[in-house]
Amino acid sequence: MAKKGAAAKLWQRSTILMLIIILLGFGTVFARLFYLQVYQAEELQQRAVEQQLHDTTVSAKRGSIYDKNGNILAQSITVWNVVLAPANFKKDDDASRRIVAKGLANILEMDEDEIFKKTHENSYYVVLKNKVETKIKNKILAFESKIYKENKISGVINLIEDYKRYYTHDDFAGSILGFVGSDGQGLEGVEYQYDDELNGNTGRIVIAQDAHNQPLPYQYEQKVEASDGSDVVLTIDENIQGIMEKYVKETIKEFNVSNRGCAIMMNVKTGAILGFACEGSFNPNDPFEISDENTRKEIEALPEDKKGEAESKALNKQWRNKGISDTYVPGSVFKMVTASAVLSEGLVTDNTTFHCEGKYAPYEGADPITCWDSAGHGIQSLEQALCNSCNPAFMQMGMDLLGREKFYNYYVGFGFSEKTGIDLPGESEDVFFNKKDQTAGMDLMDLAVASFGQNFKITPIQMVTACAAIANKGKLMQPYVVQQVVDSKGNVVKNTEPEVKRQVISESVAKQMCSILEKNARSGGATNGYVAGYRIGGKTGTSQKIVDEEGNQTNDYIASFCGIAPCDDPEIALLCYFDTPDPEINYYGSAVAGPCFRNIMSEVLPYLGVEKVYAQDEMTQVETAIKDYAGMTVAQAQSELEKLNLNVQIAGSGDKVVAQNPQAYSNVPSQGTVVLYTDEESRSQNKVVVPDFTGCSISDVNYLASTHNLNLTIMGSSSEYTASYAKSQDIPAGKEVEPYTVVTVVFNQDNSIM
Repeated sequence: MAKKGAAAKLWQRSTILMLIIILLGFGTVFARLFYLQVYQAEELQQRAVEQQLHDTTVSAKRGSIYDKNGNILAQSITVWNVVLAPANFKKDDDASRRIVAKGLANILEMDEDEIFKKTHENSYYVVLKNKVETKIKNKILAFESKIYKENKISGVINLIEDYKRYYTHDDFAGSILGFVGSDGQGLEGVEYQYDDELNGNTGRIVIAQDAHNQPLPYQYEQKVEASDGSDVVLTIDENIQGIMEKYVKETIKEFNVSNRGCAIMMNVKTGAILGFACEGSFNPNDPFEISDENTRKEIEALPEDKKGEAESKALNKQWRNKGISDTYVPGSVFKMVTASAVLSEGLVTDNTTFHCEGKYAPYEGADPITCWDSAGHGIQSLEQALCNSCNPAFMQMGMDLLGREKFYNYYVGFGFSEKTGIDLPGESEDVFFNKKDQTAGMDLMDLAVASFGQNFKITPIQMVTACAAIANKGKLMQPYVVQQVVDSKGNVVKNTEPEVKRQVISESVAKQMCSILEKNARSGGATNGYVAGYRIGGKTGTSQKIVDEEGNQTNDYIASFCGIAPCDDPEIALLCYFDTPDPEINYYGSAVAGPCFRNIMSEVLPYLGVEKVYAQDEMTQVETAIKDYAGMTVAQAQSELEKLNLNVQIAGSGDKVVAQNPQAYSNVPSQGTVVLYTDEESRSQNKVVVPDFTGCSISDVNYLASTHNLNLTIMGSSSEYTASYAKSQDIPAGKEVEPYTVVTVVFNQDNSIM
């Protein structure tokens, strides 16, 4: 009985142990199942979906960028991504893999062994090369057809449609347009600022696949169409932009400007930017290529460990929009603001005068600050002080009339204390003493030098916006570069309306300032910017930088010219700005920036349809378009030309005109001469030699033109304050031409006005 009892107990313990083991085992299984089905259910479902589905993105077409006239500046063109489907090769068919690898390597300029290795991957989607263009795509299609016919190879090469950003004029307006990265995302300029609007929404193709990664029938496929991005229409005019870029580049080259230059043109009545030339920039089609050849060579000569940092610095510099991201000391162009302030406060009348003896101590005990004219300007009115660009006179306006609080109020009013809010990235703030103080923390010396535009920094876009306010009857406008955003269906989703920020000065004061600026361009320090017949107004600026971009002390200068046209009813304001021209050549705003301003205005104003209205003393510069007189009788042609106030010279003994000089439809200056030829022999025998006009005064140029039987067109203007000289001529000296050919001679003011 004892044995039976012991056996029963053993059985009982064994049964309990087995039950425990079973409970533990199944409990663990149930616990694991519970954990998987409850806690990890979502994750496992997602992993199952990922295994069962193949997801391919469909690129959206990025919107285009247009100029104001509908010309395409940036667009997305169709390209293709070359994709392999290695899983479609037969398992042991390395011969086919080698054929495909060799053929694609030749077309794509890739390594054959690298492609061959990829053909062994167990996948249906292996990218070989992205964004190949149509020429390459066609070669691949031809190759596909060939290997199918010759080797029965198919289904292993796919061409997936994609898009590539293309800029129609390479480096044209690069700082405004910006560029996109390899993923199609905007990185600079309008491309960055309006990335959300331009980008569109990516689509998807979702394909179900079996356990062997083979696609299931098409009824299991789902496609979400991509939605294309919106188009952006700029306020920039392609023609105006081209004119501005041309002359900014010429000026940079002529004066060996080392730190780039820019020009900004604004419609004063709306705030729309018509042109924004920021040279020393980049090509958006290849933005990571350093555009400046000298910089490239310098980087190439560096040790390897320093090249990366230098290249990054150079790229950031060329991408930087100098017109909105750089601050600069404005110099004497700011005098138009100080003058507007004293006029607005009623602190100056026609009888108010300012005295300049060549230097001025702002307060007792202060070191005197010199005028650019060390001999002094004597007694001057406000108009004369601005035309003379007299620093002592403007210090007197700031110190004796305005004071710190009123001066700073107008500084704020004209928009210098805040960003303009232009719709471009990277706009900088001004640098003006301590802006937390009601008077910006200015001491008396700060006020003295600030009154003529020194020792504080603003951005070029702030300066041209302030100038435009003077031209726009005292109304400060919001500047902008995008006029419209239009969706892919043609609906206008955004239209920029002109926005008046505030009335800075009264309409009467603005009108008075326009008159003073016109006087300055006609006969003061800004004559290098004047264009006869167009009522230009402007102010020069030559500002000392004090410190460079690295914070080091420097004696470098910035040359600028800011002005408006036409002064009786202004339409545009223009700032030309050049950072560090070569002092060995010239660094004054009148000499460097003035001619650039004049050249731009001389082409833009006719393009905009602004009619010339000549003052009485400009009548000698009036030009008349002549027609084709060939075939007319000499008497008839002579009569028509004399009605145009032109002189006539007959060459030959015939009674009918067979040729003429100047040529038909060209412009001839008032009281100029037109030669009518009555036979070809007299034409071939008549030649004159063009003299060298450069360096001559206006009277000497007129004399030389007269004695050499040439018609003369003058650009630029003389000044009652300083002499002018002939800087250039469009027909080189020594060239033989027909008598009374029109020679255009450009005059520059010979001065050192700051």
